[in-house]
Amino acid sequence: MIYLLEDDRSIRELVIYTLNAQGFEACGFDRPSEFYRALKERLPQLVLLDIMLPEEDGLAVLKKLRSDAATACLPVMMLTAKGTEYDRVVGLDSGADDYLPKPFGMMELLARVRALLRRSTPQTRSAAEYRVGGLCVSPSRHTVTAEGESVTLTAKEFALLALLLENRGIVLTRTQLLETIWGYSFEGESRTVDVHIRTLRQKLGPCGTLIETVRGIGYKVE
Repeated sequence: MIYLLEDDRSIRELVIYTLNAQGFEACGFDRPSEFYRALKERLPQLVLLDIMLPEEDGLAVLKKLRSDAATACLPVMMLTAKGTEYDRVVGLDSGADDYLPKPFGMMELLARVRALLRRSTPQTRSAAEYRVGGLCVSPSRHTVTAEGESVTLTAKEFALLALLLENRGIVLTRTQLLETIWGYSFEGESRTVDVHIRTLRQKLGPCGTLIETVRGIGYKVE
């Protein structure tokens, strides 16, 4: 199930129609209050969230989703007419997993939806658990502890951290991270990786220093 919170009726109906026509189960809402009621009945696999909404804006909705244990790891893609770098960074800093500015094409939306759903559960191939310093990550249990304290990450943050740990000692470029975690590579989108790395470091506290920046190239965990 995919939930869309969008107050523009024409956009809402087009997106829902397109998703349903492509085999997805989707439901649209024009107000946060309706969206919250639906969440109590059924949790979706993905949320498409506009910023400019009645009752409260999308960033406030996103903050509530991330502060609730039941929805803290729920993949969220922001759909908004605000396309400046500042607005994009604010959305990603607030916990969004992806950001698609309006106007957008339905083919690109579908590609990003598929990529986000495909990568909402990290694909790990080697270790059942990673331990580096005070950091412990268990992909099988989807848990993270830093210096003994439990850390709540979004689906994208967890996938990013797991990928860096899986490739410990190897420098992964921003393009590699973007293509592997997000499933696409568009000019200028490497900023998405930087924002998620910054937020990830903040959440990990002292363990955040384990993620090293390789200037002009990308990131690694040594």
